[in-house]
Amino acid sequence: MDGLFVSFDLTIAWALLLAFAIYVYVVLDGFDLGIGILYPFFPEKKDRDLLMNTVAPVWDGNETWLVLGGGGLFAAFPLAYAILMPALYPPMIAMLLALVFRGVAFEYRWRATSRLSEKAWDGAFIGGSALAAFAQGIALGAILQGIEVEGRQYAGGWWDWLTPFSILTGFSVMAGYALLGACWLNMKLEGDVQHRVRRIARILALLTVFFIVAVSLATPFLEASYWLRWFGWPNMLATAPVPIAVGLITVLLGRSLFAHGRDWLPLVLTLLLFLLCFLGLGLSIWPDVVPGEVTIWDAASPQKSQAFMFVGAIVLVPIILAYTAYAYWVFRGKLDPEQGYH
Repeated sequence: MDGLFVSFDLTIAWALLLAFAIYVYVVLDGFDLGIGILYPFFPEKKDRDLLMNTVAPVWDGNETWLVLGGGGLFAAFPLAYAILMPALYPPMIAMLLALVFRGVAFEYRWRATSRLSEKAWDGAFIGGSALAAFAQGIALGAILQGIEVEGRQYAGGWWDWLTPFSILTGFSVMAGYALLGACWLNMKLEGDVQHRVRRIARILALLTVFFIVAVSLATPFLEASYWLRWFGWPNMLATAPVPIAVGLITVLLGRSLFAHGRDWLPLVLTLLLFLLCFLGLGLSIWPDVVPGEVTIWDAASPQKSQAFMFVGAIVLVPIILAYTAYAYWVFRGKLDPEQGYH
């Protein structure tokens, strides 16, 4: 009984740790990808240089959390990894290739020797950012809508991930990331560029809320368990505060985007909005890691393996958090256009 209790605790601890890593990745790399999605709205080279310089000191460290999430899933929940990855190979491969192109473009754009090559690298940066965000949304939608499993392996087809719902979630993530990017730029920039970013952020806020509502309305119809979780009694007593809080944060976000001063507030409110969406997702699928098929306990690695890895995780995660916080603290405040990172 004692061993079962320890295993139960470690499994939940790993699930929460991975959820935390994924959320941190989404909010940190989200505004980073969002800047690339916003690039077409700023065609002038000086404006694009300014946008990129706001994130240049920190962008590569943001993807540390993606590695932690993927590696942690493989180590702590190998069965889930073995089922999910074959089901999501196309969007995952597209995301990784997009991140590679985007990362290369980030550095090579500054070394372009001609206007044509600069446009090519800008295109790679825009395309890589948009495709990575879209692929992440596709993967989220594919998991939510259900994955066909037989025994202990994926039993679906190559194109099962591509549905109207997954396309909806793909565009939803793109809109959300673009909003994060706009709010980040609003906090970091001043003058005419900031005013333009603020106007774009207002439109993106409406678009993001529209997609949140659309996905929220569609999700309960995907699985009977989702419907019972959100609308069954007494479950709705626990889930009802989430949409209420989303409505409140939406109102506050709208007001902050029209108010002057406190340029950090729209970003904080958008992060809270993402957190509520993340919480809603967790309420929908918990305790499954493959919705309707595999629970976290079914997918968990042996207790000794989890315990060994968890010791390393509780040492490394605070170090990564401290380094990340220090980097953002060092480069805090408004960006001086005359003192860019590059």
